[in-house]
Amino acid sequence: MGSPSHLLASDSLAALLGGGGGSTAVEELRAGERSWRLLVVRAVLDAAPAERAGPLPPPGDGWRLLTRAWTADARAAERVLAYPAVGVWAAHTLRRLRGSATDEAPLWVHTGHLHALAASAAVLAGIPFRTDVPVRDGWVVLPLVGALRLPEEGGGRGWGVAEVAGDGAGRVTVAGRDVPGPGWHTPTALRADGCALLLDDLDPYRALRGPAAPEPLGSADDWRELFAGAWRVLRETGAEEADALARGLSVVVPRPRAERFRPHSASSGDAFGAALASLPDDAEQFASTLVHEFQHNKLSALMHLFTLHDDPGTRLHYAPWRDDPRPLGGLLQGVYAFHGVTGFWRRRAHPLGRFEFALWRAQTAYALRALAGDGGLTGLGRRLVAELTERLTPWLAEPVDARVQAAADLAVRDHRATWRAYHLRPDPGTVHAESLKHGTPALVPGRPTRGLDTRAVLLRRLLADPEGLTGLDDDLGAVVEGARPEDVALVTGRTAEALEAFRDRIVRGDGDPESWTGLALAAHATGDPAGEALLAAPERALALYTRPGNQGSDPLELGRRLG
Repeated sequence: MGSPSHLLASDSLAALLGGGGGSTAVEELRAGERSWRLLVVRAVLDAAPAERAGPLPPPGDGWRLLTRAWTADARAAERVLAYPAVGVWAAHTLRRLRGSATDEAPLWVHTGHLHALAASAAVLAGIPFRTDVPVRDGWVVLPLVGALRLPEEGGGRGWGVAEVAGDGAGRVTVAGRDVPGPGWHTPTALRADGCALLLDDLDPYRALRGPAAPEPLGSADDWRELFAGAWRVLRETGAEEADALARGLSVVVPRPRAERFRPHSASSGDAFGAALASLPDDAEQFASTLVHEFQHNKLSALMHLFTLHDDPGTRLHYAPWRDDPRPLGGLLQGVYAFHGVTGFWRRRAHPLGRFEFALWRAQTAYALRALAGDGGLTGLGRRLVAELTERLTPWLAEPVDARVQAAADLAVRDHRATWRAYHLRPDPGTVHAESLKHGTPALVPGRPTRGLDTRAVLLRRLLADPEGLTGLDDDLGAVVEGARPEDVALVTGRTAEALEAFRDRIVRGDGDPESWTGLALAAHATGDPAGEALLAAPERALALYTRPGNQGSDPLELGRRLG
C-alpha cells in the first residue's frame, strides 16, 4: 500500500486550470488522492493509542487485518480505502485525537471504525476473519458493504461492540446474525450506461461535516429515475466531460427534497468522489448539481498537489452565490464550481437554462475580477484565475433573449446590493449626505433574514411556468420561503405597484435590506436616478436613513441626493 510520488502531465494541468480536465487528468487526480488518503489514515493509526481502544482491540489489529485483505485482493482493499467517507472519518478522527474537534461519541468509537473498514475489506476480499467493530445507537456499519440494525434489546442506544466474522467462503455474520438477513441494509447503486454511483444512506461519516446516523431510504426509485435522466443530460451537454465525471464521482449522499429551485448540495476536500445532494427537482437540476460538486472535487484534489493561495482565511470577500462573506479559498472554490455550472447551462436552450447561463456568467466574471486583484494567490493560483477568465470572456458576448437577460440582470443587481446592505457598514464618523459618497465601508458580517436568492427563485418560477406566480399573493411565503407580494409585483413587471409597496414599508419603519434593494430595483426600472445610487451603495442609504430627522422621510429623495 505504498504511496508513490506524483506527477501531473502538463496538458492535464493546463486543462484543469481552465476548469476542465478529461478522464486522463481525473485518473491522475485519483492517484494523488489515494496517496493523500493513505497518509491521513496512517496518521490516525500513528496518533491513536497503541493499546486497546475502549472495549475494542488495539487499532493496530485493524491495520493488520486491512493489510491481510490487501495482500489477498488488493483491488477489494483499495475500493474500501478509496470510499469517500473513509476520508471524512480519517480527517475527523485525526482532529479528535489532536483536540481540534468534538462530538458526542467516545474517541474509541472513532478510532475503532478502522476495524469496520478492515472488516469490509476482508468481506470483499473473501478471507476468513473475526473482529469486533463499534455499534452506534443500535447500528453496525460495514462501509461499502452494508449496515445492520440490531434489535432494540440487543443493540440498545449509545455505544457498544459487535463481532463481525467471515468464513472465507461467502458466509458473513454480524452480531451472530447471518447477513444479508432481517435488519440488513445494502447500499443502493445508481446505474446508467457508462456511469455507476453508490447512493450512500448508511455510512456514519457520509454527511461530510461530521458523524451522522444511518437513514435508509424507503425507496430509491426517484433517485434511480432522476439519475438516468441526469446522465442523458450530461452526455448531451458533453460526452468527454461526462466520462471524466464518471471516472471521478463514485457516491451520492441523498438528502430530502428541498424547496423548488433551492437544491442543497455539498462536497468536501476530505471526501474525493462524493457529492451530497437533496432530491433534485428534475434530471436537469441533478445534472447541474453533479457538475457543480465534481468541480469542487477536482479543485480540492488539485489543491492537495499544489498551493494556489497562501491566505489564512482572515480576509473575507463577496461571493455572488452565497449569502455570507467567504475567505479567499472559499471564493476560489466557488469560482471554479460556477465556471463549470456556467458551461453546463450554456448548452441548454430553454428559457430557464438561458437564465442560469446569463446569471452565472455575470456572477463568475465578477468574482474572477475580484480574485485577479487579490494578493493572496500564488503564481499557479493567478494562472488558474487567468485561464478561467480567458475561457469565460467570450461567453459574456453570446446573445441571450432580451427578456431572459433582463431577468438575469435583475437577479445579479438584487444579490449584490442586498449582500452589501447586510454586510457592509460605513464609517460612523462620515454618516451624512456628502461624506457618505466617499470612503470605504467596513465588512461586518450580518445575518440575512431570508435567502438572498428569493427574488431569483421567483424569476425561475416565472420562466419555468409563466402562470406559476398567479394567485400566490395570499400564501406566498409557503410557496417561496421569505417572498412577499411586492417581490412578485417586481419580477412580474408591476413596477409602480412594487415601488409604492417597498417605499411604504420603509417609511413605516420596516425597511430591511430586502426592502431597500427592492425599492432600488423598482426605481431603476422606471429610470429614476435614485435607483442606481441605492443599488451602488445601499449600506450608505440605510445608515443615513436611521439618523434623527430622516426616518419617515421619502427614501427615494434620499437616493437622489446620494446620486
